[in-house]
Amino acid sequence: MSERDTDSDDEAETTPPDEAAEENAGTDGGETDAEAEAAAADIDELQRKVEQAREEVGKRIVGQQSVVEQLFVTVLADGNALLESNPGLGKTTMVRTVAEVTDLTFSRIQNTPDLMPSDITGTEIIRESETGREFVFEKGPVFANVVLADEINRATPKTQAALLEAMQERQVTAAGETYQLPNPFFVLATQNPIDQGGTYALPEAQTDRFMLKLRVDYPEHDEEQTIVDIYTKGSETVPVERALTREEIRAAQRHVRDVPIADDLRDAAIALVRRTRTAEDVEFGASPRASMALVVAAKARAFLHTRSHVSEADIRALAAPVLRHRIILDFRAEREGRTPDDVVEDLLDEVL
Repeated sequence: MSERDTDSDDEAETTPPDEAAEENAGTDGGETDAEAEAAAADIDELQRKVEQAREEVGKRIVGQQSVVEQLFVTVLADGNALLESNPGLGKTTMVRTVAEVTDLTFSRIQNTPDLMPSDITGTEIIRESETGREFVFEKGPVFANVVLADEINRATPKTQAALLEAMQERQVTAAGETYQLPNPFFVLATQNPIDQGGTYALPEAQTDRFMLKLRVDYPEHDEEQTIVDIYTKGSETVPVERALTREEIRAAQRHVRDVPIADDLRDAAIALVRRTRTAEDVEFGASPRASMALVVAAKARAFLHTRSHVSEADIRALAAPVLRHRIILDFRAEREGRTPDDVVEDLLDEVL
């Protein structure tokens, strides 16, 4: 029996119930407020470090602010991204720099038609030991935090499927054993829209596994001048500093999921995806996976912009990157020169 239970009935009656309730409420409320303040401070610090990481990437990547932002959205939302651009626009440098400033391990896979699935995932090899010969699993380049799959459309469908399966399942199975991939884990794949000879286009069911499809455009005149000045005056790569750790990235990913979104904005995101299934210019629309990707990506962008909630601007900014690789236009729309981005823009005006 506790000490409080041994008090006399008279002493217990000297404290009015209302006052006791107020005291308890005040104590509980104080603890809750302290916890809330600590959590808010933790979030503010994470947001500051994420912004610092973006600034570090900007030291090496001139311009392309929207692409860099969308890469960080992918990281914070724990997704994967498909980058498409003409050659020589710095896709590889951009992805490698993101890995450097976030203290993540990095590996690059240069896809070719003769690349085998085991070249990516790993294979068992015979190794000599004190007890004799034994089979040992030699991990492939997919065992890294950030995996750059360069020119993924040059790999055969079998190899593409192996990479995308590992990307989806976050694990590799070989010889009956399952090996977990590192956490966090991101696949950032690139493909070249020109020179399609000897390539294998990703099937729509495979591209749907990528949260975002990013377009890297040519730099502006002033930006290209800066690029030339920076990279022709010395042989050393522009140095960057680490701004985020793996633990901080995982913590930021957890906070992103908790960012609130108003019911009307959530419903607008869902309505946008559903409209792609009945739009006049669309032959095949997006699946519910697109609805989830749009909401989570919007939450990540709100976190990136140090906001405590999702705004309409987040939905608008990420609608095209989320949907452009998930819808297929009909022949008439393609003949008229319309693009998936054009269709998404029209549908946005209808739902927002």
